[in-house]
Order: sequence, then C-alpha cells, then structure tokens
Amino acid sequence: MHKSKKVFTLGIVGLLPLLLAACAPTTKQGVTLKPPTDPFFGTFYKVIGLPLQHLMEWIAGFVGTTSSYGIAIIVITLLVRLIVLPLMLRQQRTMTAYQEKQKILQPQLKIVQEATKKAKTPEQQLAANNYMRKIYSANGTSMIPSMGCLPMLIQLPIFSGLYQAIAYSPEISRATFFGIQLGHSNFIVTILATLPYIVVSLIMLQGVPPEQRKAMQTTAFLNPIMTFIFCMMYNAGLGLYFGAGGIILIVQQAIVTYIVTPNIRKRLDEEMEENPPVIVVNEHTFDDWGKVTATAGATGSSHQPADPDAIDHNKLRKRNAGKQQRPRK
Repeated sequence: MHKSKKVFTLGIVGLLPLLLAACAPTTKQGVTLKPPTDPFFGTFYKVIGLPLQHLMEWIAGFVGTTSSYGIAIIVITLLVRLIVLPLMLRQQRTMTAYQEKQKILQPQLKIVQEATKKAKTPEQQLAANNYMRKIYSANGTSMIPSMGCLPMLIQLPIFSGLYQAIAYSPEISRATFFGIQLGHSNFIVTILATLPYIVVSLIMLQGVPPEQRKAMQTTAFLNPIMTFIFCMMYNAGLGLYFGAGGIILIVQQAIVTYIVTPNIRKRLDEEMEENPPVIVVNEHTFDDWGKVTATAGATGSSHQPADPDAIDHNKLRKRNAGKQQRPRK
C-alpha cells in the first residue's frame, strides 16, 4: 500500500538531476555563461528562476553584508518551508492515523494475507481479496492511504528555480557565504546540509515500534543519502537550501513523533473502548475453504468462505468487544 507512494517519490527524486542538468549548461568552473533560451526551460527561468534571483538580490541588498546572498537563500528557504509546514503536518497526521489504524487491523490482515498465499483457485483468491476489502470498509478506513503531493509540488519549482537563480547570475555564483562560494559544490556545506536529515530519520524511527524499526531503517536513511548526493552534484547555494529546510523538518518531525502520534494513539484507544474494531475474520475463517465456522456467522459455498458482505458486523462488534487488542509500541 505504501509502495506506490515510494515509487512516486523516488521517481520525482530521480528526475531532479535530469531536470537540473537540462536547465543548467555550466562551464567547467561551475558558472553558467548564459540562461537557457529554449521554449520550455527558458520560460521556466523567466517565470520562476529570474523572480527568485531578483528576490535574492533585494534581500541581499537589504541585509548588506558580505554573506548577504547566503542569508537570502536561507530566508527564502524558511519562508517556503513555513508556507508548506501546515500542509505537511496535515499530510503526516493523516498518514500517522492511517498507520495506527493499520496496527489495529494487523491481526486480521495477517490472517487474510496468509490465506491469499495458500489460495489454490481463482475463486479462493477472489474470496480472500473480498475479505481484505471488507476488513477495511467495515472499520471505516481504506486500503490505500491518502497521499497528498501538494507540499512536494510546491517545493519542486522553488528548488529548480533557486538552482537557476544561483547558476545563471554571475554575481550570486561568485558570492560567498562565510568564505564558501555559492556557485560551487562544497563538501563542508554538503555535510552540514545532510546532518539535519539524519536527525529527522532518527527522530522518525523513535515513533516506530521496535519490531518494525529495523525494516524501516533503509527507507528512513534514503533521504539523507539523496541529500548528500544532490549537494555534492550541485552548487553550495542549494546546499544551504537543503540545510535550512532540514532544520524546519527536524521541528516538523519532532511535532509528529512526540505530539501528533501519541495524541492519535490516545484517541484511537478511546475509540476502541467505545467501538471495538469489527472482527471480519479470525484464525478459523480459512481452516476449510468449503465451510465457514460459526464464528464467521454466515453460510458459505462449497468452494470458498462466505461473502463477507453477508456477515452482520454490528453483532460481531458487540460479541468481540475487548477481544482484539491493539499492538502496543
């Protein structure tokens, strides 16, 4: 269920180097001679890159220090991150609620997953799929989580526009931030930009149950690895963008891990006490594909378990109140 989201995210990340490379024909020293003139990238530069360049120049002029362009990048980054912060928090709150609901339903889902592996006929496969669908629908959730892409879509043009603004402006490219030239990649900036994302990953893993933590470590540290690669490939100005954005992400992830997630767990615990999860399947439902046990509460065919839509889940809810406990962290 999370696979589509991961594939989409990795696809976007994978296209970024191609997009930036196409947008920036640079010299060997990393300084662009001329902005793009082709219809697509030239228009993108005029609509996004050039306004960001002017904004950076205005902020730099207002600051009036030797590191003013670096400060301008940080200011722009913080503004963008603060704008998308409510959207990202809402998205993570939704995803966290979905994941917590998954934990509640996991005992039943595991039973159906095992039955699906053992299915020997198309009818049995269909029956197992129907039970999986019914587990979600009867408990008021969905098999596919809501994946909001708006925060990412907002940041992608800013990301590419900042790269253009730095690369196509000789003044900004040659400017320095505490002695580091913004138009060149810099190992120190790369390390400093990557560290916040490592902290974010560590905080995120703290909110994951111990039995799932090991399995998620590879995915959790993918973001720091990609940040390191991007910062090494492109200019130090983008490194400042990633670094400043990473600081906001630390705050965001801390809010989700230590405030949002416990509140969601508490709310779901209270809901479970009043309305226990509907038990659609149990360990005996798929004992015999030709019969349905009395616990299931329905009559089946000679080839597959009964249609889950025929089960009275209101009666099952009362009957099974308190029998299914949600896995604890």
